[in-house]
Amino acid sequence: MNIEITINGKLIKREVPVNRRLLDFLRDDLGLKGTKYGCDQGECGACSIILNDKIVTSCIILMAQIPPDSTVLTIEGKDQILQLIQEKFKEFGAAQCGACTPGVIMAATSLLHLNPKANQEEIEEGLCGVLCRCTGYTKIYDAIKEAQKQL
Repeated sequence: MNIEITINGKLIKREVPVNRRLLDFLRDDLGLKGTKYGCDQGECGACSIILNDKIVTSCIILMAQIPPDSTVLTIEGKDQILQLIQEKFKEFGAAQCGACTPGVIMAATSLLHLNPKANQEEIEEGLCGVLCRCTGYTKIYDAIKEAQKQL
C-alpha cells in the first residue's frame, strides 16, 4: 500500500506492506531509533508516539490503520514542548535506564499540549500508559512541573 504521512514535520511517501507496524516503519524504514521496542502488546508504553495529536503505542498500530494525511511526532521531533521536556529530564536526572524514557517524554509532551496547567493527579494519569520499572516517578514529575513553569 502507498502511504503519505508527515513525520516530525517531514512529508513521507512510501510503499509499505499493509501489515507493517508503525513502530517497525519508524525504526527500521526511517531509522528513527528513539522510539523503543518493549512489550509488543501496547502495554508498557516504551513505543509511545504522538499520532494526530494523541499519544498512542506504535507497536500495535498497523500502517494500514493510519488515516490519510496523518501527522506523527516522535522523540526525535522538533516540537517546542517536546524539547523543553527533554531539557528538563536531563536537568532533573529523570531518565533511568532509558528503556521507557522516550515513551514517558512523549506522554508528557502530549499531556502538556492538551493541558499545560495539569495538576499532580492529571500528570500521573497522563503518564499511566508508560511503565518505568527502575524507580519511582518523582524526578519525572518534578521535571514536568518545572517545564510547566516555562509554558
